[in-house]
Amino acid sequence: MKKRFALKLVAACALAMSAAAGFAQDVIKIANIVELSGGGATAGTNFKNGVELAVKEINASGGILGKKIQTNTADTQSNPGIAKGLTQKAIDDNVFAIFGPVFSGSIMVSMAESRRAEVPNFTGGEASSITEQGNPYVFRTSFTQADAMPKVARYISNQAKLKSIAIIYVNNDFGKGGNDAIKKALAATGVKVAAEISTEPGQVDFSAAVLRAKQSNAEGLFAYSNEEESARLLRELRKQGWNKPVIGETTLTGQKVIELAGEAANGAVAHVGLTVDAPQPAIRAFRAKFEKEYKYVSDHNGMKGYSGIYVLKAAIEKVGKLDRKAVAAALHTLKVKAADQPGVLMDVSFDSKGDLDRESFMIEVKNGKQEVVAILPALGKK
Repeated sequence: MKKRFALKLVAACALAMSAAAGFAQDVIKIANIVELSGGGATAGTNFKNGVELAVKEINASGGILGKKIQTNTADTQSNPGIAKGLTQKAIDDNVFAIFGPVFSGSIMVSMAESRRAEVPNFTGGEASSITEQGNPYVFRTSFTQADAMPKVARYISNQAKLKSIAIIYVNNDFGKGGNDAIKKALAATGVKVAAEISTEPGQVDFSAAVLRAKQSNAEGLFAYSNEEESARLLRELRKQGWNKPVIGETTLTGQKVIELAGEAANGAVAHVGLTVDAPQPAIRAFRAKFEKEYKYVSDHNGMKGYSGIYVLKAAIEKVGKLDRKAVAAALHTLKVKAADQPGVLMDVSFDSKGDLDRESFMIEVKNGKQEVVAILPALGKK
């Protein structure tokens, strides 16, 4: 018994010494654990590129507290089990923070590891359940579904003036959470849900789903799926002659969706937390820098990764030292103005659960481009 206790004590001391030594080095290690292949490749690649662009800028301007950032990127293959293993590997490498995964199903699994190691973990996942578990080390770079869906529901009821709607959603944590959230939000407006149609991740053929939506006689459609599937759905809607409103959230009108869906994307309306077509100067500057660096237009995921790094920078500078627990604690009350830290893109604040609050946008796809039709105020959460 005494021998086992002594061994555990030695191991704990070694780990503590390793952590102290790591943070005394001249670099701040950040793990980029994202979807570079599989169903999340578009989201993960954009997120990764946004992170790396921010790191490049910060390092060029002297780093954080005089230390340069060092990133290591790993592909989850859009697989939650692999994401968990990569997170553990990053922890063993004594990283200061982890960025990703982006997919809700993956972060739901992997964040248990970063929580156990007390490592701040930023995610682009939108499932409400991510931040409902009391994890003090997980932070969102996007709106939670619980915050976004009431805005969408009000648009459906007040602006689109629809009395009924069909819902097509993807059958994973992200999609099921979104379906539950939009139904709850719609119930408060009196809009009737005429049909709930479940589809699978990676689904190619949406003909049956669209037919069911048409047969429901709903006045419009709420679409909630991953980027590639959203593009296939929009093409099928156009093919079957759907001429009613198509409304959704960020993933319905992302840049990749517009490219893949072509003409079929025109007319789609969505609530987006971030868009490179927003009129804010910091966002316009980001778009130009990203396009110059990567030769394509970023979607919202690139903005999530980019702004997330600058949020971490602001938190570290507020604490004044490389202390993971102190930085995580600071993030829960952090408020950052874009005027002081342009890289955050918009004024942003975080609540006690790790959810953010900031302005957002309603956009419509017109002539293959996102056009901002309304700027929605921050919720003013405490």
